[in-house]
Amino acid sequence: MAIKEPKYLVIEGPIGVGKTSLAKLMAREFGGRVVLERAEDNPFLKDFYKDPKRFAFQTQIFFLLSRYRQLQELSQMDLFERTTVTDYFFPKDRIFASINLEPSERALYDQIYFLLNPTIPTPDLVIYLQAGPEVLMDRVRHRGLEYEKPLTADYLEALNQAYNDFFFQYTDSPLLVIQTSEIDFVNRRADLDDLIRQIKQMKKGTQYYMPRK
Repeated sequence: MAIKEPKYLVIEGPIGVGKTSLAKLMAREFGGRVVLERAEDNPFLKDFYKDPKRFAFQTQIFFLLSRYRQLQELSQMDLFERTTVTDYFFPKDRIFASINLEPSERALYDQIYFLLNPTIPTPDLVIYLQAGPEVLMDRVRHRGLEYEKPLTADYLEALNQAYNDFFFQYTDSPLLVIQTSEIDFVNRRADLDDLIRQIKQMKKGTQYYMPRK
């Protein structure tokens, strides 16, 4: 049996994979609202990219608390009365922490994370966007955000692997995995229509999106 049309839909994936673009499209198609992560509001982010070891902990804690506040606001609104699409979900913060923090920092971070996590709503459906490190780097360079210029291919590769490891074990909600390297939801309407059909046919568990030829 297919799941109901999701009221809380999450688009996730590593930096540069296209989360925000797809989240906006999904909100429009389902007549809902889109809630976007505001990474540029993090005052430590620019310094983190320049000196990761020095600024990783401050950067992660700021993200953790700001994401928590934003999702808490959602849970207090009419989350289940109107479709809500986000371009992130709470566990993503711990994915980043797993590669950014030293063990002692991670231990303290985890204490805070596990206090906050139980109060966060669980998505009806998570769409996990995948792409190879080379594709991610090309997309990051193409969008030209100043604070992302120090990003390295090695960091994106480590992040990509951390995402794959996390979602390989993810079972908290239905999961749709999409390899995006050869798909263009923004510029090819047929790709988007096919994805929407797939979403409406989603069942519980993990499924892999296979675009129509």
